[in-house]
Amino acid sequence: MKIVVCAKQVPDTNEVRIDQKTGTLIREGVPAIMNPDDKAGLEAALQIKDKTGAEVTVITMGLPAAEEILREAFAMGADKGVLVTDRPFGGADTLATSNTLAAAIKTLDYDLIIAGRQAIDGDTAQVGPQIAEHLDIPNISYVQKVVEVTDDSITVERQYDDGYHVEKAQMPCLITALGDLNKARYMTPGGIFDAFKKDIQIITRKDVDIEDEKIGKAGSPTNVAKSFPKAVKAAGEKVELDADAASEYLVGKLKEKHII
Repeated sequence: MKIVVCAKQVPDTNEVRIDQKTGTLIREGVPAIMNPDDKAGLEAALQIKDKTGAEVTVITMGLPAAEEILREAFAMGADKGVLVTDRPFGGADTLATSNTLAAAIKTLDYDLIIAGRQAIDGDTAQVGPQIAEHLDIPNISYVQKVVEVTDDSITVERQYDDGYHVEKAQMPCLITALGDLNKARYMTPGGIFDAFKKDIQIITRKDVDIEDEKIGKAGSPTNVAKSFPKAVKAAGEKVELDADAASEYLVGKLKEKHII
């Protein structure tokens, strides 16, 4: 079985700051990490590999520095790494990104594609399902548990607001993983050492069969006008009252805010 995992290098949002003048992220000095949902997807692929001997390839699109997360994936147990990078791919929104990744994945062998549900720097949850559409394969999103994997199908639990549904898809197919699908394994010392011995496949513009108007800025019908941090809530009011007085106080506050 051939498994392709889509991963993205993202800024650690715990340390992200916003330029108040431009409304854009200040990336300088901010550590870059593998997107958490993608790491859960990688762990799912590695668990399948442990059971079936599958081959795991991790693909990422970004600047050359994104090689770092491919080395991390090697150290965790991935077999191959692919970096999709070239200036014409820059400035892509989710549609152009998925177009580019789908074109790159077409050059690889795959039975199962696993992507994270969403990236913490965008939270759109669009790229995974869009890749499936471009490749014309089934897609199951919001996967919270892998139930069974056979040679030609995968059965999963898909999260819903009211619980979960058990769904099955024939391969080739794509699933998107929730961050709490599993707990990703640590890199091993030996794995870290071996990770820097492995070659990374580089895919550039000339390596993919796709029209210029579908990639980069030209293929991006949307753009981000401004980014801003979540507003900090004011401190709450603390009162110490007995039960009767507390209930009257709460009712009064609810009436004051026209909730009741």
